[in-house]
Amino acid sequence: MTMSVPTRSVADLSFLLTHTGHVLQTRMTAAFADLGITPRDYCVLFHALEQERTQIELAQISDLDKTTMVVTVDELEKAGFAERRPSSVDRRARIIAVTEAGEQVVAEGAKIADRVHREALEALPKTQREVLVASLTRLADDHLATPVECERPVRRTRQRRS
Repeated sequence: MTMSVPTRSVADLSFLLTHTGHVLQTRMTAAFADLGITPRDYCVLFHALEQERTQIELAQISDLDKTTMVVTVDELEKAGFAERRPSSVDRRARIIAVTEAGEQVVAEGAKIADRVHREALEALPKTQREVLVASLTRLADDHLATPVECERPVRRTRQRRS
């Protein structure tokens, strides 16, 4: 007995978002390689520059697990881009402070991130660019903002936007 494949009535958003997200991530990773950092490094440094934050706060903002965050900060310290310091508001807490070299990397990284994102958007007709960004933002802030509980956890491979 041969079964026919069912006809889909809705576009496969899972494929479209996963594939384009992956390709964008590879482009961003390749572009950041010129600075000797990863998009994850940039994300942590960027958010550490915004205000005094602990490693745990940065992990949450950057959407990283604790182990990955520790490794990332270790690498940033080794490269001279960040350092762990006592918090100015809670002497028990340690914050991630961005060094002068780290500030320069963030400034260059912002230009790179903007360029990669601009190039992706420029692949669309001008009238569709704002619509795409607004639609994705709305989904990310509303209907697709929070993962649902499921029996088999879904492995995450993406980086949170900066």
